Amino acid sequence: MINADNPSAWKADIAQSVQMYNDWFLGAAPKTYRDARIASTARVEAAFVATDDLRTITPDAILAEPSILAVLRMSTAPPLARDRLTGLSGTSKSLLYSLEVGVIPPRMIRSVRNDNLRAMCDVLIALIDLDLFPWLSTGGSTEERDRDLATMVVTDRLTGAAADPIIRNAQEVRQLALIEQWLEIRQYRRKSHPATKPLNEMEPGTYSFRMNVVAANESGRSVNIPIDAVIQPHSAISGAIPLLIEAKSAGDFTNTNKRRKEEATKVRQLRAMLGEETSLLLFLCGYFDAGYLGYEAAEGLDWVWEHRIEDLERAGV
Repeated sequence: MINADNPSAWKADIAQSVQMYNDWFLGAAPKTYRDARIASTARVEAAFVATDDLRTITPDAILAEPSILAVLRMSTAPPLARDRLTGLSGTSKSLLYSLEVGVIPPRMIRSVRNDNLRAMCDVLIALIDLDLFPWLSTGGSTEERDRDLATMVVTDRLTGAAADPIIRNAQEVRQLALIEQWLEIRQYRRKSHPATKPLNEMEPGTYSFRMNVVAANESGRSVNIPIDAVIQPHSAISGAIPLLIEAKSAGDFTNTNKRRKEEATKVRQLRAMLGEETSLLLFLCGYFDAGYLGYEAAEGLDWVWEHRIEDLERAGV
C-alpha cells in the first residue's frame, strides 16, 4: 500500500490537496469558462440561424444541424435537462445524446427517428420561453436588441449547464499532462496498445491514455471500461498486468462521496477479468475527505496524491 494504509497522514494530505485544487481553480477556471462561453455563443447564434430565430423548430432543422438540440433545450421555460426532455416526450435517450454531439444514429429506423424528433419538437415548442423571444408572440420581425439579449441569456444557460463537466475536463487534461511529464522524464514512451492484444502483453516502459480495458460485469459479461492512464513499468516481468490509473479531481466533498462506489465497482470488474493482482490506482486532487478515502481503502483501492506525485515510484513506476 502507498497511502491507503496510513490514515494518520490523511488529514494533512486532504488539506494540501484542497489547497492545490483551489489554487488551480482560481487561476485557470475563469479562463476555461470564458473560452466555453465564446464557443457556446457561436452555437447559439448558429441555432438561431438554423431555426429562423426559433420560428421553425422542426425535425428537418435538427437533422440538418443536430447539435442545435442542446441550444433548444436551454431556450425553454424552464430550461430542460436531457432526461427531462426525453421523459416529457417519451423519446429515446440514446437518440438525444447522439444528436447533441452532432451524430445521427445510422441504424435507427427512419420512421422511428422522425417520430422521436417530432415528439421532442412538440415539447420544445410548447415550453419555449416567450418572454425571452418576444417576436414569437407578436409574429413580427426580430429586433436586433431582442436577439442579442436572447443570445446572451441562452448562452449563459448553455455554459452554466456544462460548467462542471467543462471544469472537470480541463482538470483531467492537466492531470494527465502532469503524469505524462513525470513519465517522460523517466524515459517512458507513449505508445498505443492494440485492442487485439492481451493487456499483459503491453510493452515495458510504455504508457497510454484514455484506453478501453475489457472487464467483466456482475453477470460475467464483457464490458469496456475506460481507463485514464495505463502504464507498464520498465521492470515489468513477462505477462504482468500494467498499472491502471484513474485521474480524479473534485471541487467539493459532497459529490465525491456520492460517487465513491464507482471506483469500487470498476476495480471489481477489472479483477474479475484480469485477476486479483490487478491494481487500479487513484490519482487525486481536490476535495476527497476521510469518508471517501476510508471507503476506497476498504474496497482494496489505493491512491497517489497529485501534490506528491513521486509516490508513483512506490507503485513500481
